[in-house]
Amino acid sequence: MGKGDKKSKKGKIVKGTYGNSRRRKANKQKGASEKKEATA
Repeated sequence: MGKGDKKSKKGKIVKGTYGNSRRRKANKQKGASEKKEATA
């Protein structure tokens, strides 16, 4: 369960995808500039 795990939240952040473990914000989806969380 790390950066390479597609099903975990951390893996989705690294890959830049969304899903059940990493939801998109429902209330504010208009903003194009999205915060990328840097994980070390």
